Amino acid sequence: MLLRNASVLLGEDLTYMRNVSIKISNGRFKLIRPRLRTSAKEESIDCEGLIVIPGLVNAHTHLGDSIAKDVALYGTVDQRIHPVMGAKRKILRNTEPDHLVYFMRNSCNAMIRRGITTFVDFREGGSTGIRLLKEAIADLPIRCIILGRIESYQKASQIARNEGLPKREIPHLENVLRECDGLGISGANENSDSVLRTYSRFGGLRAIHCSETRESVKESKSRTGESETARALRLKPHLLIHMTHASRSDLRMASKKVNGIVVCPRANASLAEGIPDVSLMLKAGCNVALGTDNVMINTPDMLREMDYLWKVSMAIHGKRISPRSILKMATTNAGRILRRDVGVIENGRLADCVLVEKHSIDLEPMHNPHAAIVHRVSESSIRAVMIGGNIVHGRI
Repeated sequence: MLLRNASVLLGEDLTYMRNVSIKISNGRFKLIRPRLRTSAKEESIDCEGLIVIPGLVNAHTHLGDSIAKDVALYGTVDQRIHPVMGAKRKILRNTEPDHLVYFMRNSCNAMIRRGITTFVDFREGGSTGIRLLKEAIADLPIRCIILGRIESYQKASQIARNEGLPKREIPHLENVLRECDGLGISGANENSDSVLRTYSRFGGLRAIHCSETRESVKESKSRTGESETARALRLKPHLLIHMTHASRSDLRMASKKVNGIVVCPRANASLAEGIPDVSLMLKAGCNVALGTDNVMINTPDMLREMDYLWKVSMAIHGKRISPRSILKMATTNAGRILRRDVGVIENGRLADCVLVEKHSIDLEPMHNPHAAIVHRVSESSIRAVMIGGNIVHGRI
């Protein structure tokens, strides 16, 4: 396939280029340059009036709670999403599996229509939960990175005694890791140092919620004398999720020891937990990506996530983050954090992209492509979505 006459956001820096041809072969971008010739057997598509951007990467989701949209709307964080006592846990335990699959599938289809081509899911429910998600995405083109967990959480007294993971849980943990891409741990406050170190010895991608709430930060300090971030790092994680209330020293420490941080500003706001200081994270040298978090709280819409982060950072922190930087968080940064060939349009990468109408009513005239995409593009502006070289939504 050859896409001709397109405007493109190219490479790791999302460089804007006009009148570019993109050759796609075997599901990957093969050649990108002005005015490529097409062979007689090759499909050629004129993309005049379109801007091609990398497929969006939603770096943190909980799709299992797609069935619980706006449940416990005014409860506290713990009342709504705590892994042991929250409403979410009760709902997931008492819902028919086929209902969970149906609504998770709906969320995946919604993400595709909004230009999300890859997502990372923290999958509760052990091996059973992983299989339900796999069933939901079985014949869908969207790329999914599944981070599983066993349903083992410790009390404060067990953490104080530094009790290890019970031996009976090891086979369950091994089963989980055989079925998914790594571990998505609830948090350091539900696990002793011993348990976190046990998890750190297992392969795959490791991620953990960290410093999401003021209370969780205080709890770690009062119980252990250490910051929640310092304890989370005993997992040897590749990703830290949230870091909304991380200190400067926490961020400096994280920048040296993890691939990156995934922030979810709309979810933090809806839980009344503040807004992550992304400017401070960037200043500390952290690689930052974006996620939409729980579907019970948030629509899985990265377009809205980018728009919100850009504006709320100015409103709350008085700091301007460039639209290009925010777009990188939803594309190139995420690919780098996950160590996958996604989120970038360049030779050899997976051919995942979104084709946006430059002349749509909300975008024309487009003076700044990065700003236009971050805070003006909506689902209606998207002409088509491509995953692995195939058009999976819309048409061109």
